[in-house]
Formats: sequence, C-alpha cells, structure tokens
Amino acid sequence: MKRVILFLLIVAVFITPSAATLNVVVITDPTGKDPNGASGGSMSFAQNMFQSTFILSKDKQYTILSGGEGDSTARLGAIVETIKRFEAGATPAEAAAAANSFSGIRIMTGSSTQGAAVAGSFDAYLIMVEDNGTITITPYTGGVAVLPPGKKGGIIHLRNTHGNPKYGTATKVRQETAVNIGKMIRDGYPATKIVEEVFNEVSNDAGEKYGGGAVNMASGITTGDMFTPEKLNTTGYPMDTPYSKVCPNDGWSIGYPGADNYQSCPIDGSPLKTLYAYDALGNAITVTGQTVKVSIYGTDEIGIRETTEEIVKASVKKHGYSNIEIANSINRGINNGLLVGVNYVEPKDINVKPSSRAVGVYFKPLSDRRSAPPWDLPVSSSLLGIIGNMQTAIGIILVLLVLFRSTLISSFLKK
Repeated sequence: MKRVILFLLIVAVFITPSAATLNVVVITDPTGKDPNGASGGSMSFAQNMFQSTFILSKDKQYTILSGGEGDSTARLGAIVETIKRFEAGATPAEAAAAANSFSGIRIMTGSSTQGAAVAGSFDAYLIMVEDNGTITITPYTGGVAVLPPGKKGGIIHLRNTHGNPKYGTATKVRQETAVNIGKMIRDGYPATKIVEEVFNEVSNDAGEKYGGGAVNMASGITTGDMFTPEKLNTTGYPMDTPYSKVCPNDGWSIGYPGADNYQSCPIDGSPLKTLYAYDALGNAITVTGQTVKVSIYGTDEIGIRETTEEIVKASVKKHGYSNIEIANSINRGINNGLLVGVNYVEPKDINVKPSSRAVGVYFKPLSDRRSAPPWDLPVSSSLLGIIGNMQTAIGIILVLLVLFRSTLISSFLKK
C-alpha cells in the first residue's frame, strides 16, 4: 500500500483533475465464502481514470473507490487517510468517513465480509436484499451511507460529467440500475456478474463509459490496466464498445482494431464471438473452474497480452498446468503469426502456480525490429552464410558474363 500511495502522489503533479462518476459495490455473499461474492468498480466520462478507479487489498479483501469534484490533492489525501484507517482495523463505514474531511471528495469502500459504505460528496442508492427476497432501495445524498455486515446488497453512486452528450440522464439511470442490482441479487447472480451488467447499463444509458475497471474482493482479482488510459490526461477504453473477438473452440483471440480484419478463426475456421469491454471486464474478475490468471512480462507489443491469455487458457484447459505444453502452445502461436514481435519461449520462461490458478509468461523482444524470430532450420547459420557468399559470387560472375559476352565470344573465335 505504501508504494500505491507514493505512486499516486507522484502522478498528481502531472495530471489534470479526474472524477470517477460511477462507483459501485455489490455484495452477494457477506460470509466471504463465494469467490465471486463481493465486487466493485468505477468508470467515468472524465480523463485519467487510473487515478480514481480502485485500490484493492488482496490480503484484507477490501476495496477503495474514489471520485468527486474536488482537486487531486484533496482526493489523494482522502485516499491515504482511508487506507490508514483500514490498515488500523477500521470498518468500511469508518474508513470511508475520511472523505467528509475533504471538500468535494467521495470515497466508497467495500469488504467481502464487513459490508460497504460511501461518504463525502455523493448521490447514491443503498440496496439491501433480505433472505426472503424483499428489496429495499434508499436514496442518500452526502454524509455516510452504510451497507451493514452480514447483509446482501450494494451501493451505487452516479453523476454525469460535464461535456458528456448524455448529460442529465444520471438521476434516472442511477435509480433504474439500483433496481436492477436488487433484482439480480434476489435472483442469485454473483456480484461479479452484477457489476459487469452495471457497467453495461451505465455506459450505454448514462454515457459515463470510460474505464476504469473493477475488482473481485473475495478472490483478490482486478482488471488492472485493461481499460485505463495509456497516456496521462486522456480517457480510458469505452466500455460500451467491442473489445476483442474470440474463437470459442481453441481460445484464439484478437483485440480491436485488428479484430475488424477477422470474421472467422484462422485456426479452425469457426465463427468468432465478439466481446464488448463490459464482457471482458466480467470475464476478467469472475472465478470459474477454468479461470486462469495470466501475467505477461518483457513486452508491450500491441495484442500480445490478450492473445497470450487466450492461448494459455486453452492450453491449461487441454493439458493442465504444464509449462512445457504452455510453451509449445505459445510457440505455435508465434509460428502461425498470432503473436508478433516476440521470440520463442522455453519452459523455463513459463512460471506456473496451479494452487492459485496463475501463469506468468516471460517474453524476450526481438532485436533489429524483427516481427518474427528466425526459422529453426536443420543447418547452421555459418553454413547459410557460406551459401549466401557463394550465391553472391556466382551472381557477380553471371553479371560479368552478360556485360562482356560479345568481347568474350570474339576472343574465343580468334582462338
């Protein structure tokens, strides 16, 4: 957490203000036993969403979401104070209340077992769902709104950003989305799926659509930088637009805009499935029997992360957590042109942890701006060099023969 605080303080010097205008926390299993039972996330029409998206404590299973109309310094001060309170054993309500000491700032907190809260400057609905299916939705503006420990429910804050073409829709969409959250909790959907649907509904209906991202508090999973902006003072990925195309059979995938060039899988010819950004968000934070957390190191080439994730998942599904098979699958992807700009990997480059369903892939970028590694031919490179030199020599001789053929013929006839 200290490194997170230091990072935020440093970048605050270089960025313009940002404000997460959607904050949502959903808890469907307050016991913490369901790996998908507690989730949350943020997005906005504003810039710099990485600053206001989320902070996740994997050890203590809590999240901090921030936003508001105050400046960056005040927001960072509220975040730091909230972290301090959590680390000292505070409840979500006690931790979130730190926002009330900072003008224009909002903090929303959640825990897989201790409930959720929002404090500071906000317009939110508190949703509670009883075991008998009764849904209670209560509006709150400012102060502190609390989802108590042991209760199923959620909190959603939503405002419109100035400049959003759908400005003025937040009040209606906030209420409609709160009702849908209550219904989905009542009907047994996991928290991660509900947060996915919230991102779908809000991005389409209220226009607060740029990521941002989401967390799974119970399992300690985040979307990381999947949707946050790559550059300072820009918006993130629009959550209501296509994100990638995936082959349902072998896991091959390609992200947009490159996906526009493919209608079928280049491996088996089957139709590709289009995933919107909110679909990808839900998939990233939802734990299933086949869930594999893939981490990529050594390259920033476009499309490598998404394609490698799908190749690794397909390999694990077929062969289990074998670093040999995963390496073979990745190298086939390189040979097939699915992965460009990286060298072949070896089993030692694949770090597998079956207990946590995690795979780390360490790539080596290609030198000399190559797009593909050299062929693995059954001859040595020195032999190829000799052959190349011989071909060059023969080529020079042929050129000389063509240029001086008349002189050579005349000389031959005289003899």
